[in-house]
Amino acid sequence: MTPRKYTNRSYLDALEKKVLVFDGAMGTSLQVQNLTAEHFGGEQYNGCNDYLVISYPEAVEKVHRSFLEVGVDVLETDTFRSNRLTMKEYNLQDRVIEINMAAAQLAKRLADEYAEKTGQPRFVAGSIGPSGKLPSTNDPDLSNVTYDELIAAFAEQAVGLIRGGVDLLLIETSQDILEVKAAIAGLHQAFEETQIYLPIQAQVTLDTTGRMLLGTDINAALTILEGMGIDVIGLNCSTGPEHMREPIRFLGENSTLPVSCIPNAGLPLNVDGQAVYPLEPEPYANDMYEFVTKHNVRVVGGCCGTTPTHLKLLVDKLSNYQLPITTPLQTTPQLASAMSAITMQQNPAPTLLGERCNAQGSRKFKKFLLEEDYDGILQIARDQVAGGAHALDISVAVTERADEGEQMRKVIKKLQMGVDVPLVIDSTEVDVLEIALQTAPGRCLINSTHLESGRAKADKIFALAKKYNAAVICLTIDENGMAKTAQHKYEVAQRIYDIAVNEHGLKAEDLVFDDLTFTLATGDAEFIDSAKETIDGIRLIEEKLPGVMTSLGVSNLSFGFAPQARPALNSVMLYHCVQVGLDMAIVNAAHVKPYAEIDNEERELCEDLIFNRREDALQRFIAHFENVEISDDTVADPTEGMTPEQRLHWKIVHRFKDGVEADIDEIINRQVDTETGKQVDKETSTPPQPVTRNPQLVTEDAPHAPRNTKHEIAVHTLNNVLLPAMKEVGDKFGAGELILPFVLQSAETMKKTVSHLENYLEKMEGVTKGTVVIATVYGDVHDIGKNLVKTILANNGYTVIDLGKQVPAETIITKAVEVNATAIGLSALLVSTSKQMPLIVNELHRRKHQIPVLVGGAAINRRFGRRILQTEDGSNYESGVFYCKDAFEGLDTVDALIDEEKRFDLLEKILKESTMELKRAAQAETAAPSGQRSNVVPAPIPLPEKLGQRIVKNMPLEMVLKHLNINELYRLSWGAKNTHGAEWEKLKKDFDARLASMTKDASRRGWIKPQAVYGYFACQADGEELIVYADAQGKKEAVRLICPRQPNGDFLALSDYFASLESGQLDTVALQIVTVGKAATALFEELQAANDYTEAYFVHGLAVQAAEATADYMHNHIRRELGLGANQGKRYSWGYPAIPILEDHFKVFQMLPAAEAELGLGLSVSGQIIPEESTAAIVVSHKDAKYYTLGESRVEQLMR
Repeated sequence: MTPRKYTNRSYLDALEKKVLVFDGAMGTSLQVQNLTAEHFGGEQYNGCNDYLVISYPEAVEKVHRSFLEVGVDVLETDTFRSNRLTMKEYNLQDRVIEINMAAAQLAKRLADEYAEKTGQPRFVAGSIGPSGKLPSTNDPDLSNVTYDELIAAFAEQAVGLIRGGVDLLLIETSQDILEVKAAIAGLHQAFEETQIYLPIQAQVTLDTTGRMLLGTDINAALTILEGMGIDVIGLNCSTGPEHMREPIRFLGENSTLPVSCIPNAGLPLNVDGQAVYPLEPEPYANDMYEFVTKHNVRVVGGCCGTTPTHLKLLVDKLSNYQLPITTPLQTTPQLASAMSAITMQQNPAPTLLGERCNAQGSRKFKKFLLEEDYDGILQIARDQVAGGAHALDISVAVTERADEGEQMRKVIKKLQMGVDVPLVIDSTEVDVLEIALQTAPGRCLINSTHLESGRAKADKIFALAKKYNAAVICLTIDENGMAKTAQHKYEVAQRIYDIAVNEHGLKAEDLVFDDLTFTLATGDAEFIDSAKETIDGIRLIEEKLPGVMTSLGVSNLSFGFAPQARPALNSVMLYHCVQVGLDMAIVNAAHVKPYAEIDNEERELCEDLIFNRREDALQRFIAHFENVEISDDTVADPTEGMTPEQRLHWKIVHRFKDGVEADIDEIINRQVDTETGKQVDKETSTPPQPVTRNPQLVTEDAPHAPRNTKHEIAVHTLNNVLLPAMKEVGDKFGAGELILPFVLQSAETMKKTVSHLENYLEKMEGVTKGTVVIATVYGDVHDIGKNLVKTILANNGYTVIDLGKQVPAETIITKAVEVNATAIGLSALLVSTSKQMPLIVNELHRRKHQIPVLVGGAAINRRFGRRILQTEDGSNYESGVFYCKDAFEGLDTVDALIDEEKRFDLLEKILKESTMELKRAAQAETAAPSGQRSNVVPAPIPLPEKLGQRIVKNMPLEMVLKHLNINELYRLSWGAKNTHGAEWEKLKKDFDARLASMTKDASRRGWIKPQAVYGYFACQADGEELIVYADAQGKKEAVRLICPRQPNGDFLALSDYFASLESGQLDTVALQIVTVGKAATALFEELQAANDYTEAYFVHGLAVQAAEATADYMHNHIRRELGLGANQGKRYSWGYPAIPILEDHFKVFQMLPAAEAELGLGLSVSGQIIPEESTAAIVVSHKDAKYYTLGESRVEQLMR
């Protein structure tokens, strides 16, 4: 392998002796200088930091000196955007060389000055940022640049930096891996132009998911870039160290090159339109030191938000660090797609190269190609991947078209983001291969080269492979044609190896030798041993050329045989090739059958032919397969042998939607006696005994069984098949055997089944078990519980009229009377809104309506239901008020109410319970005397410099979701509350996968958008009120927040934690309002409307918990800004035990008006935040703050 050429490798020499420290953020340091348009050279250049090296170099020099003073080893030039494409924004594209030279000369002068002054070598890195284009995409604007144009742009910038005297070139903050490849090529072009050869350091940017903007993971990035002639590889920008930990560990363990890490000072927060980087210098320095000592990072530094203080701590930490002695890493040869990498040697072998995206071998692919049906081509590719292909062979040459290069570009463009496997570029034309390599972001495999016409073409292809870091399939063909014997195959391979490795600098592992095989279908004596020679040739090449790999186009062996004969022969040949070391095979992966699963007789026939073990092997093989049909293996059907009724029952219980319509159709169109359920196959069938069937009697005298109407059969199916199945689901839920998401999946199956069944019902009247009117009460915006009740009742035979949320009492009562409701269902989440329930009960009683009322929700309990049974005039509401803890208790209650006998027993039971509850209330103790106060000693927090509200938008979702309370999400919001042991472990694994998938979807589609408004205000306590001031002097009172006091115990009130009015001191209170936006609510409603109850349930649960995570994330940010300890203080939300007065939300919105104006939030009449995936809180920063209740029972709070 040929070594890199350098005219200046001082940077790399220093890197062998110590960890090198880069400087910090140029932009952050320039921003604090408050530069004006005049400093930038006029309004037309305002904001162009790179142009400051021309217009006002003093600003840049000040930044450079600030970092040199704290001891950094490397300065980056102020040229991040100084390429032709980005400087066009300022009409400076023709001054690129000038700007880059000036920046490099400035940094070099200062580096030399400090090196001479301190004796510490200082280096200058020429900063080269992205072009602003994304060439890998299909976006018409972002991808409207050619690979050659990118090379030219980066080469031009590099020439200016080189002429200015930089010591290395730094490609940084790269977001598109294809652009990085072009940038590297451009830098090498600049080296050739200037004849100055410098080290290259390439750094990509990963988001919080560990991938580049277009999905490239760190393994793929390493695979693609490591062999492209760079010297250091690493990460910079985007995130803080916390999200770089895993990819940095991977690089440290797998890269053969030195690793760099230059993170931001944490993930930025958008506060009032400004990026605020929250990571303080000490934790930043600690993280970077950990990366050096644990993960072998050799280059560190700071990107956005890092200051000289950050870098000084890091320099000090590394001052006495000694580099450990390391041994060279053994690399694993890999290929890569645009997104991920695979090892070229799969375990178990072989690596399967899909062969169906080949116009020579697939009529379907060729048809799509000629029709330019690229979606069809993509589906072929996806089918191969689904069938087991590890990579895809792409060949687009057809005699009907002369534009092979353009077709190759279009196909690769379509596939690179559509399938996550590497591509094998199959063409005989060198220019087509280069087009493909310039289009494909990943590390490709070239198929192929050989020596048939001498070495001229092979030299061109190996040069391409070196330039684009591709691997090459090499065919054992020389000037005499295809090598036939194993020895000759090896000799050709050896010649090709010498050219590729010793002359072109490729590594042995970049070469894949295909020693070729011939068809055995001809019976030609010249080829009768060809399969055996191929197998022996593979063995010989693997033994004699260590490090190389082997491949084989296996299907060539069976060309000419009947289709049913080919899979077995190919599979047996593949097995024996793998046994001698074959690494790759070009096959249709879906047609490969495991050797052990091939019939013994067929296996023997194949081996006789492959190894030429008997003279009649070919004849016997052909004769056997003449009568063989290709069979598809199928998975056992758990409903096999069941009647359609049994199948439907099973599918509802087991949440299996497929085929329910066909089952219904089979039942309806088959004659079934609706009384006995027995089938009557023919109209002439005579039942063995009299059978009663409404409306006729079937007897011996009336032997012709008349068919039931479809309506009768449909009703019978609903009542005797579907509803019992849902009852079984409910029983299993009640017994703890099913969690709620599974119940909802069964409900979806039921819904789909009933929707189809309705096609056969003449009318729904008489079919329904009853009508239930349900609503979330006035002022309450939470309706997930109500929706669950609706789902369960509707799928158990009831007509449900859902009035929605925030429904006035009059609307509920009027609708219930209008439809003659069987019952009314009321839902509420909060204490304040639950008080609507007794109002509705009293109004029903006053109007003498007799409609039972079911109540439920998080704020209420069974005792509350017993209390409100008694109306204001002292009598009971005779129709009953029934507390239901969940949807299935609601179902049981309504089922009892429609049964006269059960209804009487139920009413008698709740009346007794209500009487006992009222006696208990009368005996309750009175509250403790007022005037008591807690022993809390206030500890005022100094007022921050800036008071008032601040807006935070575009919070990093991944960071926010790290604050999720997983236990609450899984057990409460996702219904696994009563799951334990092995069942919990399995469910948790499923939920972990679901959470990862939903997080990715939320991030991609934006249906969870954490945002916040928060603010700091001067305040003072006045008894059980907290005065919040509009000014910093405490002169202008804005609002008073109510802080109820405990009637006993510690006698705590939240106001006790703040400086009192009498003390004369001002304290600091923080208020916050957070939301995850309206899109989550919209998605939930969309899923509900589509009857996708399960997904809706999961979406709602995640959104609600994400809002809580956002609140916790903001609380941590507030702690940092106020300089508090990591766990100091508590966050209290209104409507909860310590501060139950929900109406105080109106005051909080008054203090933080941007919640409505900027985030689009609102309040219901009772003070609930809309959308419900939002929360507000007061942050109490006292070190002794704790959570507590007011001492009242829930019922006392509700009845107050």
